[in-house]
Amino acid sequence: MPVKKEEVRQFLLGLQDTICRALERCEGEARFVADAWQRQEGGGGESRVLSGGQIFEQAGVNFSHVMGAQMPASATAHRPELAGRSFEAMGVSLVIHPNNPFVPTTHANVRFFIAEKPGEASVWWFGGGFDLTPYYPFDDDVKHWHQVAQALCQPFGEQRYAEHKRWCDEYFYLKHREETRGVGGLFFDDLNASGFEQSFAYMQAVGNGFLEAYLPIVERRQSHPYGERERQFQLYRRGRYVEFNLVYDRGTLFGLQSGGRTESILMSMPPLVRWQYQYQPEPDSAEGRLAQYLTPRDWLTELA
Repeated sequence: MPVKKEEVRQFLLGLQDTICRALERCEGEARFVADAWQRQEGGGGESRVLSGGQIFEQAGVNFSHVMGAQMPASATAHRPELAGRSFEAMGVSLVIHPNNPFVPTTHANVRFFIAEKPGEASVWWFGGGFDLTPYYPFDDDVKHWHQVAQALCQPFGEQRYAEHKRWCDEYFYLKHREETRGVGGLFFDDLNASGFEQSFAYMQAVGNGFLEAYLPIVERRQSHPYGERERQFQLYRRGRYVEFNLVYDRGTLFGLQSGGRTESILMSMPPLVRWQYQYQPEPDSAEGRLAQYLTPRDWLTELA
């Protein structure tokens, strides 16, 4: 089965449009500002950022399609057989930082890589996923998030959700904090064993499933009352998001090492954040309750 790069590209461009329109409808007044860019080594993309909204303090939805003569070190460390190959990488990546601390931060990404070398077969794969980072978790929200994830995985095998949920828990883990970044979701990489059509179909299902998973949570929590205490806790916990993205995230490392556009890569950073030395939440507080959610759990069983 041939690799249909242009079909993947068109899906990704459409997905960026769909997600931006949906977030704007949710927001009401604020709009995304589009910023098209070109990469000197090859390719380019369009970054779209919504700032200062009533619901979303900052939301970024980026499309990129870049090429290079050599795979960057972050990729060859993960896949050493790719050394010496040229590459194309395309994807949509988004991060949403809401104003209200009771609305979770979220991230989603779907991507396609192809690495080529004269005289040898192309090496390609899909990757992606979505994850949820609440500050004040609600069981109904966590259950809904994972129910959507499980349902979209179902057509691709009985074990797909369990495998990619576990991969998400393991990937979005801050080793130096001994905690997960949030309540997880789905994560996958190097997906090609089932052939191009099936792999592409799954990537599409994940991309298309994001809004179904996230928007109902936004609608339920966007008007929840909060004060300065909750806001300060949100800003403190955003620091964990920064730590993960700068220390562990493969996409951030790949983008920076491959000469990507720094402004677009670091779009994932929250607009405001704080750190506090040796912060400890009060015992039995709403802030202290978060720790119960920062370890891998079988959410669908435990929250049944």
